[in-house]
Amino acid sequence: MRDVDLIRAARQLVETDSLLGADTMPLGTPLDLGSAPDRAAVPSEDMKFARNRSAPAAAAPRPRPTAAPARPTVAASPQPAALSQTSIHEPLPANDMSKSDKAKELKKLEAEVTKWIEANWPRDGWTNVVFGEGDPDADLMFVGEGPGADEDRLGRPFVGRAGQLLDKQIGAMGLEREQVYIANIAKTRPPGNRVPTPEEAVLWLPWLEKQIETIRPKVIVTLGATSAKYLLQNMKLAITRERGNWKTYRGVALMPTFHPAYLLRQYTKENRQRVWSDLQQVMDKLGMSK
Repeated sequence: MRDVDLIRAARQLVETDSLLGADTMPLGTPLDLGSAPDRAAVPSEDMKFARNRSAPAAAAPRPRPTAAPARPTVAASPQPAALSQTSIHEPLPANDMSKSDKAKELKKLEAEVTKWIEANWPRDGWTNVVFGEGDPDADLMFVGEGPGADEDRLGRPFVGRAGQLLDKQIGAMGLEREQVYIANIAKTRPPGNRVPTPEEAVLWLPWLEKQIETIRPKVIVTLGATSAKYLLQNMKLAITRERGNWKTYRGVALMPTFHPAYLLRQYTKENRQRVWSDLQQVMDKLGMSK
């Protein structure tokens, strides 16, 4: 491989890791993926997955959809330049819905977003809408940036290798996947597995906001830099500095942490300890025993 190609590949790898969950490149060789930590310790290493060997290729920007919901119920498109969305300082609206009512509301919202996507979103490689899944009355909600290939194929969030690690993290907290709610900023797979652009995010965010308003979780965990930046309306947020530090989104406690896909790439003891520390803080906030 030519020197210029090596430089280009290295730069792309750094950029991908930054978006998935780190602002600096760790030194050393990533370790094999171990099993999830027990509830009082850092993970062991009794289960292995193959490492990602390259970053996803860059993809051309997708055309902008022709319409977007102002506050779902399809309406006029907001202006992407300012990344407009509901202020993070505006409290969530009152919600006294029962669990069954929330489930019905989420089903209705999923039907609305699916109809809007099929009518307006470019057919640039995605197959299925990935709305979100889990307990409609969950105290804990995880938010990533967008579906990958496995998620696109199955129409479910976090079901690939990163999802397997997330399931193990949830289990280490003493919970089942069905007891939390999992969603993404984007509801379709971006081309080449890239992250959503600001122009795309401003069109996706109203749907995610409505999901959060319906579920009303007590804690939101953002996975990686992208979801934290967009939800907190801070495009300069550095995940390596801000992970582990409590934030607030519309009155809801929010914990930024590394994306599971980043841990798959950089599965060092230090990174595992950092993520487990973040999740232990979440457990404390929710009053869960350790």
